[in-house]
Amino acid sequence: MELTVVGCSGSGPGPRSAASCYLVEHDGFRLLLDLGNGAFGPLQGVVDPDHVDAVYLTHLHADHCMDVAPFVVWHRWSGRSTGRRIPLVAPPGAERRLAVLCEEGGKPLTDVFDFLPTPVSAQLGPLTLQTARTEHPLECHAVRLTAHGASLVYTGDTGPSDRVAQLARGADVLLAEAAHPDVPDLPPALHLTGRQAGEMAAAARVGRLLVTHVPAWVDPDAQLAAARSVFPASELVRPGATYPV
Repeated sequence: MELTVVGCSGSGPGPRSAASCYLVEHDGFRLLLDLGNGAFGPLQGVVDPDHVDAVYLTHLHADHCMDVAPFVVWHRWSGRSTGRRIPLVAPPGAERRLAVLCEEGGKPLTDVFDFLPTPVSAQLGPLTLQTARTEHPLECHAVRLTAHGASLVYTGDTGPSDRVAQLARGADVLLAEAAHPDVPDLPPALHLTGRQAGEMAAAARVGRLLVTHVPAWVDPDAQLAAARSVFPASELVRPGATYPV
């Protein structure tokens, strides 16, 4: 299994990165984890949009789903799409809410996507999916991907969560958000600090922690240092970088 970071900026695009979007590849199968605003541009430099086999949206905040709109436009109007329907896994209400982003006379998105509600577990191509509800104001589901004994867990957006830590238990790689700086009076059940991401990795006994979703106004090096203070096997993801799982 291989993870490529298409976009990793938290809460919106930054000056050097699009918002959340990650490409997972295994045995020729290509799964997108989120498709946040600004991501469709760099995505085209990583993979032909017609070669995306499935999309998993953790939740429906703009920085995780907004670029579904240009993805749909490409499939409808580029003349390069084979016209096959792509499985899109997302929380309830996704079909209606995403159709608003892609408004073309009220046309539904079922010409491009086969909508599937977020399951507890499922199989997408060679990837086994397990999910867990995160601590976030909008319904959000972390996901664990397993193939041939290798496992990757992506938190989506979450505050500290025993459910997500349990989902990540023993995973080879934990791709965890760290949007909050370590300052007083943080809102609960919203995001992790760098230290909290490290604590989750330590509690879950994962192999490696990849720190992501750092907003443009937060110091990424400080987030990484905080994560490493409790979990040394941490690194900060970079847009365009590829990581083996």
